[in-house]
Amino acid sequence: MADNKMTKSAGEHWVCSMLARQGWGAALTRDGLARTDILAVHTEDLSRPAIEVQVKAARAASNVNYPLGLNSQQTARSDREWFVFVSLPEQSDYVSAPRSFIVPRNHVAAAAFIAHEDWRTDPDAVPGTRNAGVDRSRVHISVWSRYEDRWDLLAQPTAAVPVMLPARFEDLAFGDRVGLPEGHPWLLNRPVWADA
Repeated sequence: MADNKMTKSAGEHWVCSMLARQGWGAALTRDGLARTDILAVHTEDLSRPAIEVQVKAARAASNVNYPLGLNSQQTARSDREWFVFVSLPEQSDYVSAPRSFIVPRNHVAAAAFIAHEDWRTDPDAVPGTRNAGVDRSRVHISVWSRYEDRWDLLAQPTAAVPVMLPARFEDLAFGDRVGLPEGHPWLLNRPVWADA
């Protein structure tokens, strides 16, 4: 448990330092504040937009993935809610910098559901072997690859950000086998999906 807290703390501090480099004044929130680990305001923008950031951090390994439970799968309440996924280098690696993936909350909610339901309903899986609920969703780092180091996205409302999830996720989201979670805003307004 202590290692998880250290990993989380290291991820949060990394994100705060990266935000500062981009002109954001960032502050860690108190423990237990739902949905938000960091509040930030863009001090170099005259309109001073504010953002809420939830940080998910993991240590680098051959198979980095992020657990995204039901709280992480809740859709956005504003157009300024973000996740930053941080892949920290191994503790013995003193040279490599962490990797960061900047993703709008609604993209995360969709990806967590799609990834889990794709795994659970895989037609090639042995029947009865994949019964875990969507609250046990885990998303591989590769799903976020097109969001890597996209700190520039934070300056705009999340609804303006094209979806950069893997192309196959679009087929799964709007196909018959997987779909989207109930109440997800993309069910009403299909978003623009960025070209690969």
